[in-house]
Amino acid sequence: MSLHILLFIGSQEIIIIAVIILLLFGGRKIPELMRGLGSGIKEFKAAAKEDDKEKSSIESNTDKDTKE
Repeated sequence: MSLHILLFIGSQEIIIIAVIILLLFGGRKIPELMRGLGSGIKEFKAAAKEDDKEKSSIESNTDKDTKE
């Protein structure tokens, strides 16, 4: 349901949200918040890649076991 709502957010709403965030956190805190968000996304992607490698490794081991 929340994705459905996000599809209908227009440019005006995004600008209003950005202004509210700017007023709440101030100009100095926003770069720190974005750095934290970026590092969180980077960690999430690394964990997802590691999980995919682990999954493919398990699948390849399972394939070898079934062939024997």
